[in-house]
Amino acid sequence: MTKSKRLSRALKAAKVIPFDQTSRIVLMSDCHRGDGSWGDDFSNNQNLFFAALSYYFEHGFTYIELGDGDELWENRNIKTIIDIHSDAFWLMSQFYQEGRFHMIYGNHDIVKRDPRYSQTNCETFYCDSAVSDLSLFPGLEITEGILLKYKYGDNQIFLTHGHQVDCFNSTFWRLARFLVRYVWRPLQLTGVRDPTSASKNYNRQNKIEKRLVHWSDKNKQMLICGHTHRPVFPKAGSSLYFNDGSCVHPRCITGIEIYNGFISLVKWATMTTPERLLYVGREVLEGPVRLSDYFKSIPK
Repeated sequence: MTKSKRLSRALKAAKVIPFDQTSRIVLMSDCHRGDGSWGDDFSNNQNLFFAALSYYFEHGFTYIELGDGDELWENRNIKTIIDIHSDAFWLMSQFYQEGRFHMIYGNHDIVKRDPRYSQTNCETFYCDSAVSDLSLFPGLEITEGILLKYKYGDNQIFLTHGHQVDCFNSTFWRLARFLVRYVWRPLQLTGVRDPTSASKNYNRQNKIEKRLVHWSDKNKQMLICGHTHRPVFPKAGSSLYFNDGSCVHPRCITGIEIYNGFISLVKWATMTTPERLLYVGREVLEGPVRLSDYFKSIPK
């Protein structure tokens, strides 16, 4: 199956979620939550992630995770990851209990595509403060794609991870996982970069982004992905491809907000007051831009 067909297949099978001018949605991806060891890229930004999600929970947002939320190439057991980052999972479970949480799988957590995986591993988690098992994501449907469909009209936004156009990380993902788990992860300790990773290889990033842009233009489809870890926020009329970045940037996390008919690219980072006090702050990097400006640019 060609790269383009894999993405089109994901669109056809996507879970449909309606939205309108009053919707509040935040998109994040590539958290790569790990086991708390030196190889856990999420650990450095876990406080930023918790602060950001707390803000979005309090302000009535729906949280959609666009894949690679958990690092299941380097780590075999998601229960260890849940235990190490129980505070983040507890907060995500609060979103889920209110019907405001959706999860898409990427290449690094592609094992989640099997419904039996989430049923076995994501139903409950152990809470230290309660000294008991608590509900996590009972009955959670983890999909390859989500279609945000505007309630009034034909406009829609396709959400997926984006690895479908990356042959090595989709068709040959088992080989890629083997190399990451047994070759590149040990070598990273000595400073060797993983050449299979789209996030650490500039040329691979460019190739993948060109394929995603080509697909979205050809299919006249607004597309929001992760995978490359590089934020993309085009001007209205120039492209329909967006990328929310990642939660493992050095010193910050990025995401995309859809809020009251507008779309923005935002960053969460540790900031400093004039009195030199540290706090976690939100900064708008691009936007807000009316979604209608992008929809108008789509050829009919």
